[in-house]
Amino acid sequence: MSGFVYWLDIAGVIVFALSGVILACRSRMDPIGMLVLAAVTGIGGGTLRDLVLGVRPVFWVTDPIYLWVIFATVSVSLLGFHYIHRLSRGFLPVADAFGLALFTVIGTHKALLLGSPGVVAVLMGMMTGVAGGMIRDVLAQRVPMVLREEVYATAAMAGGIVYVALHALGAPPAVSIVASLSVTLGLRLAAIHWQLALPVFAWVSVPRKAPNDTGEPLSTPQKAKERVRMIRHERKQR
Repeated sequence: MSGFVYWLDIAGVIVFALSGVILACRSRMDPIGMLVLAAVTGIGGGTLRDLVLGVRPVFWVTDPIYLWVIFATVSVSLLGFHYIHRLSRGFLPVADAFGLALFTVIGTHKALLLGSPGVVAVLMGMMTGVAGGMIRDVLAQRVPMVLREEVYATAAMAGGIVYVALHALGAPPAVSIVASLSVTLGLRLAAIHWQLALPVFAWVSVPRKAPNDTGEPLSTPQKAKERVRMIRHERKQR
């Protein structure tokens, strides 16, 4: 089972590194910029996870194969740059969704192996899945998806909870992994396809009402009241 988890981790690094390469292409970065974005996306979340859990040295120091995988991904992407650049804009969120699902499982699994409580394991899975993408987006001068109203960290948290719950019930590791992957990936892809989003809170101007409660605006102009309102995705003001 450890070998399967290891290759699952390698697959996650490849997918996330590829998403970093695609964003670097769209941001008109040079090959070094592509390598940097691929590296921080592929191993950034796992590095923070190991540092928080007290794992020394971090995973890619003891096993440099992760660095070679990132380098190989960038090299192949450079050879096929013409095709990478022409990928549809929908490919990046989908590739990112697969990386999110894979890394969520890996982070949760590793935290449980180190004896962390369930709630910590869920947080470590979420960190592993979202931190690398956050760093990638910041370097590319984009608002990270986890800070927007998109269903992103929520999907990672749900997948981590499923893994921890099945692990606590004594389910086989393969079942826990497949279920967690399915939940995280399913939620994220559903959010992309149907443009699902979490509600956001924003300051809005509320006009004052007439004293007789008829709902008619006051005849004399008065300053509108400022209120915090929850705005759903389809009603969000542009």
